Amino acid sequence: MKRFLPDTFTTLLVAMVVLATFLPISGEPAEWFGLATNFAVALLFFLHGARLSTDVVVAGFLHWRLQSFILAVTFVVFPLLGLLIGLLSPWLIPPALYLGLLYVCVLPSTVQSSIAFTSIAGGNVPAAICAASASNILGMFLTPALVAVLFSAGGHVGVSLDMIWKILLQLFLPFVLGQVLQPLIGNWIRARKSLLAPVDRGSILMVVYLAFSNAVIEGIWSEFSTADLALVVGLDIALLVVVLFITAFGSKLFGFSREDRITAIFCGSKKSLASGVPMAGVIFAGQSVGAIVLPLMLFHQIQLMVCAWLARRYAI
Repeated sequence: MKRFLPDTFTTLLVAMVVLATFLPISGEPAEWFGLATNFAVALLFFLHGARLSTDVVVAGFLHWRLQSFILAVTFVVFPLLGLLIGLLSPWLIPPALYLGLLYVCVLPSTVQSSIAFTSIAGGNVPAAICAASASNILGMFLTPALVAVLFSAGGHVGVSLDMIWKILLQLFLPFVLGQVLQPLIGNWIRARKSLLAPVDRGSILMVVYLAFSNAVIEGIWSEFSTADLALVVGLDIALLVVVLFITAFGSKLFGFSREDRITAIFCGSKKSLASGVPMAGVIFAGQSVGAIVLPLMLFHQIQLMVCAWLARRYAI
């Protein structure tokens, strides 16, 4: 029963939403907080780059069939399912929440939880490390590109040189710098995972608080009903279940071993809150980011609960 309860990080995310609801930050304090948030996000991606061992990535890419399958599910199958959900908008799903669901579909996979669940279930851990890492590296380019194509087709948001520059400066450049310094500081950072965890989570919490502060000021809670939020939860669950079936049966169809099938299931079905929230702040700057990341926050907790149960089933 304990595994179905929200984890500590999810509880903190909810706390940030509640804090923003009653004490939203605005004006000059919000500008300074925004600058601090941008620095924290840059530090987050720097640490991602510094942790990632180049040797592991090179070794994992040798298993190209499995990596290609996972990337295809993440950046092709998921977006197609997101477009199918669009058939329900706007007559059933408010457009702003649908954009959030579509945004979930174009994000890269998680890193830590994908690897952890693959390990628990007895899957191919080196391949999982590579798949999750490759997904996040490519996601810095593919996610904005997919947003530009899919969202602009609906007249919602388009790609701009300013957006590309911000992504390069705030996300990709710190990541590359971390990779360059990885041979020097990688082992030191990996050995201090618990010490540096507050940097990872703190940056995301800052983005969430700032995004929901702006959303509350714009009237987010008067815009959506409880039924709307319940529908988003239901669609998040349906989306995850469909992808789990696709990864399970698809990987079997391709003739992967049991260990590789487990890796495909856990790496192909997840979406990264750690990458998604910071990228949303850059891609959707000036828009209602709170409404866009809300479906992602819900999907985050759902995938953790379902995959924790599934990993234990595989481990039996």
